[in-house]
Amino acid sequence: MKFRTEIEQEKASPLSHANRILMMGSCFTTNIGEQLAIDGFNVAVNPTGVLYNPASIAVIINRAAKDMDYTGQDMVRDDNGVFHLLDFPNAMQGSDAEELLNRGNHLLKQLQNHLTEADTLIITFGTAWVFDLNSTGLTVGNCHKLHSSAFTRRRMTIEDIVELWKPLLKNRRVIFTVSPIRHTADGLHGNCISKAVLQLAVDALVNEGAEYFPAYEIMMDDLRDYRFYAPDMKHPSQVAVEYIYEQFKNRFFTPQTVRIASDARKNYKFSQHRQLL
Repeated sequence: MKFRTEIEQEKASPLSHANRILMMGSCFTTNIGEQLAIDGFNVAVNPTGVLYNPASIAVIINRAAKDMDYTGQDMVRDDNGVFHLLDFPNAMQGSDAEELLNRGNHLLKQLQNHLTEADTLIITFGTAWVFDLNSTGLTVGNCHKLHSSAFTRRRMTIEDIVELWKPLLKNRRVIFTVSPIRHTADGLHGNCISKAVLQLAVDALVNEGAEYFPAYEIMMDDLRDYRFYAPDMKHPSQVAVEYIYEQFKNRFFTPQTVRIASDARKNYKFSQHRQLL
């Protein structure tokens, strides 16, 4: 008798320690990226910070690829005189405009370098909901806790996402995942609709040559038990992250890669060990 619905996966073209991997997207990207780093992979994880929606990730990738530095016109100044670069997470704000621009452009240059070097992108979409800044009409990466009246909230369409991402599939391998983290601000039904939009968009992109790793399905259908969630009942627990990573390894690692990764993990654990004097 089986009491779980295990996700069956075919072996994909392998990833190896020779690959240069860039991972971007929701905080679930960080979970898996940390595991890859511990296993000795050449991986850059969210060099410009955590981003949740497909538009914001595409915007900053395009900006880096085109070497378009941020200028004063890209900043928003709030009523308290604080400047914000809304393409980035909440930390990208400050009272010194020049210092803020330097920080933002430094991170953009880092992303540009990673894009130049990377042969593989692993992208995690978290939500189809976006916020557009009313004064410009541009989608922001983060609202920085500015007043809600400054933004218009909308749900992206499948066509929106495909149009943005189809050009980015050229000349490199792209593996998509949909984050299993639940965004409950719109209720569970709203979360399901958002995830469905992401799933259908990714499915269309797979037809254009991208790949898909079913992290969402593993969490929802294989684990599907609250004991695999963190106390907030939204994020996967550490056990769930490790299980999903095992499924990732099963799909993308060769036996040789598994051995190299195992040695790298042992060395990492040894380096973290504090000797008692």
